[in-house]
Amino acid sequence: MVFHAFQRHWIATSLCHSSSECRSFGSLGQQEGFVALTARRSRLHPGTRYLARGLNSCYSTGNEVECEQLVWVPRRSGQTVPFNTYIWRRGTIPMWWGAELKLTSAEAEIYVSNRDPYKGSLQYYQRLSNRYDTRNLIGAKKKNSTVPIVCVNLLRSGEGKSESILVQHFVESLNYIRSTRKLQNSRIYLINYDWHANIKYKGEQQTIEGLWRHLKEPTVTVGISDGDYLPSRQRFKDCRGEIISTDDVEGAFCLRSHQNGVIRFNCADSLDRTNAASFFGSLQVFMEQCRRLGISLDSDLAYGYQSSVNDNYGAYTAPLPPGWEKRSDAVTGKIYYIDHNTRSTTWVHPCPDKPWKRFDMTFEEFKRSTILSPVNQLADLFLLAGDIHATLYTGSKAMHSQILSIFNEEAGKFKQFSAAQNVKITLQRRYKNHVVDSSRQKQLEMFLGMRLFKHIPSVALHPLQVQSRPFACFLKPVASMFPSSHGGASLLSFKRKDLIWVCPQAADIVELFIYLGEPCHVCQLLLTVSHGADDSTFPSTVDVRTGPNLDRLKLVLEGATIPQCSHGTNLLIPLPGPISGQDMAVTGAGARLNCQDTSSISLLYDFEELEGQLDFLTRVVAVTFYPATSGRSSMTLGEMEVLGVSLHWRGIFTNEGHGARLYDIAKKSQKETNPFSSVGSDINPFAEASYDNASQLNSSANSPLVDLLTGEITRVDAIQQPVRENINYSGGVDLLDFLDGADIQPSHSHGDFTSPSSQDGKSYLDNGAKQYISCFRSLIGQNSERRLDFAEAMKLEVERLRLNLSAAERDRALLSIGTDPATINPNALIDQSYMGRLCKVANSLALLGQAALEDKTTAAIGLENTDSSKSIDFWNISKIGESFCGSSTCEVHAEIVGATPAPSTSSLFLCCQCQRKACKVCCAGGGALLLSSYDSSGCQSQLDVTTNQSVTMDRVICKTCCHDIVLHALMLDHIRVLISSRRSSRADNAAQKALDQVIGFSKNDRSLPWDPQQAIMVRKHLLNGEESLAEFPFASFLHSVETAPDSAPYLSLLAPLNSEPRHSYWKAPSSASCVEFCIVLGSLSDVSGVLLVISPCGYSTADAPSVQIWASNKINKEERSCVGKWDIKSLISSDSSFHGPENLGRDSKVPRHVKFAFRNPIRCRIIWIMLRLQRPGSASVNLEKDFNLLSLDENPFSQEVKRRASIGGQIETEPCLHAKRILVVGTSVKKEMDIESTQGSDTIKVKAWLERLPQLYRFKIPVEAERLCNNDLVLEQYLPPVSPLLAGFRLDAPSAIKPRVTHSPSLGVDIWDTSITFLEDRYISPAVLHIQVSILQESDNMVTVAEYRLPEAKPGTQMYFDFPQKMQTRRISFKLLGDIAAFADGPAESDNIGFGSSPVATGLSLSNRIKLYYYADPYELGKWASLSAV
Repeated sequence: MVFHAFQRHWIATSLCHSSSECRSFGSLGQQEGFVALTARRSRLHPGTRYLARGLNSCYSTGNEVECEQLVWVPRRSGQTVPFNTYIWRRGTIPMWWGAELKLTSAEAEIYVSNRDPYKGSLQYYQRLSNRYDTRNLIGAKKKNSTVPIVCVNLLRSGEGKSESILVQHFVESLNYIRSTRKLQNSRIYLINYDWHANIKYKGEQQTIEGLWRHLKEPTVTVGISDGDYLPSRQRFKDCRGEIISTDDVEGAFCLRSHQNGVIRFNCADSLDRTNAASFFGSLQVFMEQCRRLGISLDSDLAYGYQSSVNDNYGAYTAPLPPGWEKRSDAVTGKIYYIDHNTRSTTWVHPCPDKPWKRFDMTFEEFKRSTILSPVNQLADLFLLAGDIHATLYTGSKAMHSQILSIFNEEAGKFKQFSAAQNVKITLQRRYKNHVVDSSRQKQLEMFLGMRLFKHIPSVALHPLQVQSRPFACFLKPVASMFPSSHGGASLLSFKRKDLIWVCPQAADIVELFIYLGEPCHVCQLLLTVSHGADDSTFPSTVDVRTGPNLDRLKLVLEGATIPQCSHGTNLLIPLPGPISGQDMAVTGAGARLNCQDTSSISLLYDFEELEGQLDFLTRVVAVTFYPATSGRSSMTLGEMEVLGVSLHWRGIFTNEGHGARLYDIAKKSQKETNPFSSVGSDINPFAEASYDNASQLNSSANSPLVDLLTGEITRVDAIQQPVRENINYSGGVDLLDFLDGADIQPSHSHGDFTSPSSQDGKSYLDNGAKQYISCFRSLIGQNSERRLDFAEAMKLEVERLRLNLSAAERDRALLSIGTDPATINPNALIDQSYMGRLCKVANSLALLGQAALEDKTTAAIGLENTDSSKSIDFWNISKIGESFCGSSTCEVHAEIVGATPAPSTSSLFLCCQCQRKACKVCCAGGGALLLSSYDSSGCQSQLDVTTNQSVTMDRVICKTCCHDIVLHALMLDHIRVLISSRRSSRADNAAQKALDQVIGFSKNDRSLPWDPQQAIMVRKHLLNGEESLAEFPFASFLHSVETAPDSAPYLSLLAPLNSEPRHSYWKAPSSASCVEFCIVLGSLSDVSGVLLVISPCGYSTADAPSVQIWASNKINKEERSCVGKWDIKSLISSDSSFHGPENLGRDSKVPRHVKFAFRNPIRCRIIWIMLRLQRPGSASVNLEKDFNLLSLDENPFSQEVKRRASIGGQIETEPCLHAKRILVVGTSVKKEMDIESTQGSDTIKVKAWLERLPQLYRFKIPVEAERLCNNDLVLEQYLPPVSPLLAGFRLDAPSAIKPRVTHSPSLGVDIWDTSITFLEDRYISPAVLHIQVSILQESDNMVTVAEYRLPEAKPGTQMYFDFPQKMQTRRISFKLLGDIAAFADGPAESDNIGFGSSPVATGLSLSNRIKLYYYADPYELGKWASLSAV
């Protein structure tokens, strides 16, 4: 039990490699104790032998293993178990060094870093000191003693030995650490003991004896830990020491004394010598552990008498007390003792055994006086642990292990085979070090979760959720040739991957309305290609519309091409958010794809990025499929899935977990005028944009208000019927007419596509644009015709992002002053070759920056404070107007504008290369230190993002010592970081906006009057044993609901009871006399009734509405069935319990509500509820004459509401409809509906139709020659004069991936965190590829004939694209367009690509990927021609 409890405590702490094993031991064959050896390998520096040596950037050494030796005495169940434990460490030398492996059999050459070889050594010993410092713990013996750290160095120190250089530096490193005086509470001792030299010249036995002499004093000083295992926590009161307990262990550990300090063994690799030496050191401790537990391992006591050899062992035999005498029996020779004080005799020595007595023995003395069976058991544990950790580090077993069997009677047999075994292991290690070490290094890092951005770059940390799985459904049944099918439900079932859904004959379009199981932001649509023998039956194009309900569907994808593929192929279609037509017009996004000139590729970043709207309340996805040829044949469909990201609604409603974080940010957003100013500049770069005139906003009732959640400017009375259509532009209206005005009106990038109409709104939005124009004019100076160079354009883009302007807003600002935005596009201001090298450097910087942050996070483990404050950040990009040297004491003057700089008191820094003083402006960012290995041409041989890199991030390098391409890479990386931060901020704002649309957070405070326990009781009484079937987020409204401006959002009607303040409620506009709610339930359910929770104001008898309810499984009103009609006025009049005021205090069980019970439960998915005022437009009832049956006189919130006939109305003469909650009660259908298999003649007909072969097949068209250009993104094929008519082409899916990491991390951002929504950048602005096809006409002009949007598919998937019509040409060109820069090669391809290769991912190359084809009848071509089928 003790061992299992220790195992769980060790392994549960962190993910690591470890070994743990135990053995029982005893004397004369009887069990007396257990010994266990646990060895845990450090995860701070994982790796193989020649890739993980010495220190790394996490202040940890290679092959660092912490070992623990546990000994305990078994007891009966329920009894306290005594134990003691001893901990030591083993590892390589803690300094920066390595070994260069040679191809020959020669020994590896050891080298020590020539730059700061001892950097991190201090932190390593600080971590040891913090871990093994037990002076202040309960049970510690010495409160004021130091923490001893004993280093036993087993390296070869002889002259000419390769390891001697490490011995010298080891001594120097300890002297350096002592000189810092930062380890005041620790003492480091070094014991140099050349293990191999002692074995060679003195033999094994004397080597062991010498080691014991060196270890005696340190081991006694460090000591061991003693304690008891308490099987029950009721015995805690019996503990006289420190109690250690965990939740997963029933009992607890009581430590009476603690080990203080640690002994650390090391050799070059922490392998064979270390394991052997630590065994003999632990053997002495094992003897002391047994002595303290009362287990005697003395061989003389095992036979009932003391051996005569005790006379020769005066060194360790305790002296006799005064008056005692030792004599021997004349006959037997047995020793006995005489006590002259009492005149008595005894056979037992009057004094107990001396502690640690065997340290003073010779090897032979130890062997003769000790029972060797337990020693051999301990040796087996060390042999096993040594082989395990040697295999992890080198791929082979441990060498020179025969010395561990020296106490075994068959030790001679081990020596006979040890030499041959060592040679075998040496060859095995050399092979694996050369061949498989790199792959094993990746495996170790992936196992520990390190460098995942490099090893699996395309895998998301937070995968998308499949929201189309149960309990999603189709709002309309999908027509099919199967008459008994369940309306297409099988199309959303992951259990029917082989499904082939056959639509009716000659269907022009097939429209599917998918109701998602939970609201989310839709990111992707996954289609499974399903067809029979003819692959042309699958749809050729698709449109996608998304929205929170049917009334607010917006087009997000139009005319996307679906290629013809083999049956079962999965095609992934990225879905952007709805994009404003104005933004597309001003940025020219629609014209870029059709542009003939594609020589210039935006490899740096997307200069004209379109920002689609993000909506986390998307509930309905409308997918429209179109056939390849209308009316020719039936369409076939396969399984489809909708993937997206949903918010943590459960935590949001309960204000717990991740949802509570969203509330915290929303609270801050309410307090800030600018939603971006509440976030620190290190995390959110937009905080640097300070708006001076933000305080000029008028907060009066007639002026527009700034929506603190979205950043939009709206009026209080602007909430009307929701927009139900996309923006339409009347004919003849130029989308660029807004440029004719003098004012600049940037559009909203993350709201509805409306422009504010007030002047105050203009001044707020124009402020950023005006500052941007001011920065632009400061760069061009007086000469308006001057063009910006590359560096200036990049700085201008940094300022644009700091001012929080979108690309469309920037273009509007530039066009308003007559400047073409294309003239400042950094992608067009440098040549392609330099752009390619710059992208390579920036991509390397991104990976190195991520690795540096990961190492910084990991290095903080076990240390109190490792963060050194720096005044120069990672990029050090100055603002425009401040980017010049202003210090006269600066010796660099890298940024000089105009006259001699004036004196300044700014801080100066010392360049680590030229040793000159530089001001902050003249210093490069800290990221330049990561790129210090680049040569003058800006090249680097190989990117190294392992933890075994020595990068001094606390240094400074000036700009003159830094290559231009490195400075440009820092600027480019900074722009990418700002773009990413803007995307994350947009996602966070969208999440807060969704929260506001559900519970009206911006209109209410977060105080929850409902006590959690009280809310549970209220819910229990309301439901009365039934289930709530219409509770958000699982249920929602199918249509928008008219809502008054000062009302709670209509979605709050379905929110949990405790999700908002009790005085908040929904109400309709006063002009609305009838409101209809269409509720889609969370699942197919048996509904028994509807509960209407009345709002706090209540209804009067004159204005009580009538209620009518329908039920159905389809969205068509014609197919719904009426359940009943109720008059609330008559219900109130007939039930006396509704009379009188309602009390909603703490003692109230349920709020006032009305239940509309059905006669029989109805199985349905959709419920319609209509509330209608009986007398529309009638005057209010006089309170003095009419009795308000639902008044809340004792409600604490009623004092804040003025009493009137209908409190929901704007004025006393305006009654309105209002409610608090709507609850649909019943029982959900737990079991999914089984998809029945249709049988009979229809099945036979459909099967025969699917197996019908097509009349025409595809055949390859021969090509005379082909040419690749533009980084292999353009393929030109030359055809023979007499070639068949071109029908289409086959494209093999590219192998490039979309990496998760494209830039270095923002300062202060957690490496595992993206945003509060877990929505990654590549899903906010998805990268899409297009392929453009052009042919040569008779006029020798290339004309574009087709353009296809490429879906994502498995690499190598064969996709067939048919041309709009058959054509004849001698030359055809294919161009790959779109977001080329967003794709990269996988890890396998990246390792084989040199720095001088193409800047574009090789996986996007069109080489050997395209084949032209034509259609023909195989019987007409003949047998040989049929061999060219594609």
